[in-house]
Amino acid sequence: MDYIFSVRSVRRGAFANEPGASHFLAVPEGVTTPTPDHAIRKTLWYDAVFNAARHGPQDDAPRGDVLFYVHGYNTAQETMLDRLRLIRRGLAAQGFEGVVVGFDWPAASMALNYLEDRLDAKFTAFRLVTEGIANFARMQRPDCFVNLHILAHSTGAFVVREAFDDADDRPGVAASSWSVSQVMLISADVSRGSLAGDSAKSSSLYRHCIRLTNYHNPFDSVLSLSNVKRVGVSPRAGRIGLPPDAPGKAVDVNCGPHFDANRAAYDHLQFPAHTWYFDDPVFLEDVLHTMRGDVDRHEIVTRAAVGGALTLRRAVV
Repeated sequence: MDYIFSVRSVRRGAFANEPGASHFLAVPEGVTTPTPDHAIRKTLWYDAVFNAARHGPQDDAPRGDVLFYVHGYNTAQETMLDRLRLIRRGLAAQGFEGVVVGFDWPAASMALNYLEDRLDAKFTAFRLVTEGIANFARMQRPDCFVNLHILAHSTGAFVVREAFDDADDRPGVAASSWSVSQVMLISADVSRGSLAGDSAKSSSLYRHCIRLTNYHNPFDSVLSLSNVKRVGVSPRAGRIGLPPDAPGKAVDVNCGPHFDANRAAYDHLQFPAHTWYFDDPVFLEDVLHTMRGDVDRHEIVTRAAVGGALTLRRAVV
């Protein structure tokens, strides 16, 4: 079963590409497109996700992990679900015992819809916190602590940044205790400068997470300033990395050498330099170690220090 939290509208019995009410979906294996018929009661959905996240001995303070996957723009629901399953299966192959949840915001499946997608992302982002993260934080019990993590792709990084910022502006949410353990950005379609330590745009994001890891790829042409579909915005963190004045809890991982050495494996993908992460076992192993926090960020086996910078380790052929 795949669990999805959708904030798309419904039209003629199917999900549309505009903001709408919240739907909590349980999608059976083998189904390729989520529909409103997969919706279950909100309380049942939370309980199902919470129980699926639990692992460890039940008599010794079991823990758990919920990973929210937040998709990017120009992502059809079928693609979102397919990538969610790639993440889930890839992490499970590495030993992950938690649950992967999709946050499905209203993105169209057209690249030229970039600006409208970003407006819809901003409009619906706060619900990632108010109806997702904050509710799971309230469900924590003394005998079971579930860690919450986020993996955001492309414009999904913008969704997460806006969600955290908006939540801090809402009195009821700001006053409650909520946080996530690991925030991981891939191909982040946010400006490099917005992730600086003194940036008002990301202050809430840094305040409510234990660590932020930015995986960037200098070969990512989708994030190039010359890409007219993106209307020439400022340099993106997913292409050139974090700014020098990023806070200490932020970690930059250069994935360029690893992608370049293995790019032939991803020639079948559309925009491979932007989307290869979902299919790569080395990257997913790095994500697992990041969530576990079992070793220091500089000692994760899938990383090497190259010129003083952390780099995703190239596969041994």
